Amino acid sequence: MCSRKVLLTKQKGKHYLIRYANGKSLSEINGTIEIPKKRTFWRMLWAYTGPGALVAVGYMDPGNWATSITGGQSFQYILMSTILISSLMAMLLQYMAAKLGIVTQMDLAQAIRLRTGKALGIVLWLMTELAIMATDIAEVIGAAIALNLLFDIPLVPAVFITVLDVLLLLLLARIGFRKIEAVVSCLILVILLVFVYEVLLSNPDWSKAFVGLVPSAKIIQTHPVVGGISPLTGTLGIIGATVMPHNLYLHSAISQTRKINHHNLQLIRDAVKYTALDSNIQLSLAFLVNALLLIMGAAVFKSGAVRDSSFFGLYQALDNAKMLSDPLLVHVARTGILSTLFAVALLASGQNSTITGTLTGQVIMEGYIHLKMPLWARRLVTRLLSVIPVLLCVSFTMNDSVMQQHFALNMLMENSQVFLAFALPFSVLPLLIMTNNKAEMGEFKNKPLWHYLGWACALVLTFLNLYNLPSQFVNFKFASKEVSTIIAYFVIVVIAALLLWTCIEIYIGDRKVKIHHSGFDAKEKELKEEGQK
Repeated sequence: MCSRKVLLTKQKGKHYLIRYANGKSLSEINGTIEIPKKRTFWRMLWAYTGPGALVAVGYMDPGNWATSITGGQSFQYILMSTILISSLMAMLLQYMAAKLGIVTQMDLAQAIRLRTGKALGIVLWLMTELAIMATDIAEVIGAAIALNLLFDIPLVPAVFITVLDVLLLLLLARIGFRKIEAVVSCLILVILLVFVYEVLLSNPDWSKAFVGLVPSAKIIQTHPVVGGISPLTGTLGIIGATVMPHNLYLHSAISQTRKINHHNLQLIRDAVKYTALDSNIQLSLAFLVNALLLIMGAAVFKSGAVRDSSFFGLYQALDNAKMLSDPLLVHVARTGILSTLFAVALLASGQNSTITGTLTGQVIMEGYIHLKMPLWARRLVTRLLSVIPVLLCVSFTMNDSVMQQHFALNMLMENSQVFLAFALPFSVLPLLIMTNNKAEMGEFKNKPLWHYLGWACALVLTFLNLYNLPSQFVNFKFASKEVSTIIAYFVIVVIAALLLWTCIEIYIGDRKVKIHHSGFDAKEKELKEEGQK
């Protein structure tokens, strides 16, 4: 079991691309942002605003767009409640992740690794790396399509151009983390404004949209089937892709970027409070974006008009007056503004995810295997690996029809999310176990209500992801339906066995924290005694 103490090795006069790291999470930015001495509400909220924005982009990445828009077009406003429920789940789990980072001064990967052996640490690292690459595939596809639509760049060169976003990362690394937060927030604002504009033009039925926020049995019905999906399929797609493991790792790390005195209990309480506020505000914006996407699908397009649900099809639909439902939209569409803004928002979404994905990769690499790379190198390796399946997909479908090419890319993007189903339980369940441990968290242990809601969220998310695995494996079409289903259930058994292994080691590690009084609870008692003196 590794020590909580900072263990750094320095090699004088030598620079290595991969170095040993077992210190603070993201040490280059950890505790670098000052907190105002005058602790008024608005000054404190502003000081802690930022990390939530980096987390929120994961809930509005290119992988979520087609699902929400298609769900709206197919079932109108029924799935609005699904988006609301999934957003509330995200708020709860992200709050727990941020709280873990602030109180224990460890990110989620470090906290898990502290309680597990080396072998399990490597397994969990590899699993999470695959999940990050899976999300990166969606970003590559989204950015490449946006470049193709905006500048008429062929797909293969556009895919290679996405590799150059490492230059953006190099630039951002030099301007400081606070400015990175500002850049990400501006890109979120661009995405939000684009969809607010397009939705307002469409004059949606707001009364039906608000009624759709109330959960009903309709969201889990298997009929009607429109465009190959049912309301249940749409619900599984939205909820299953909502809480992604890399966001929990990221939030537990970047919640530590504020410089606070960990020997002052009130300052720790303030950090938890304002970080939670920042997270909930930013995730509310993410909910708004996803709701606007669904409303856009319901109000902008004629029902069933868009047969090509890929980004290409949605772009063309926004440029085709015959597919639009509102007279004003028809007029604006002829100018090309609607489709262009859609592509701009898609490009902004991809670039946002680039930043957060790279930071998360560094977090899990340092936390699980105690190695680190420069961010630009980390980004370059991940992106080069991620473009390979995209290039293969484009190459294999070059002789197919345009519709088939679009469908293949769309299926690659959707099926790449299968690794999120693998990795999600291995971050959510340990997070719940550790934040429910009073010896570890002290007064910041989850309240009973959050405890039960957290476990309900974890079980629902895990069940939905695993429940959807057989159909995802069948969609891969690498074997017959029967063989694909058998392989899927075998994978589910393996995941269950690994999850049991993980939970047992986390539980044993948590007991050791209690026995050795090495958690925050013991420190909290000392701080309170010092305060009384």
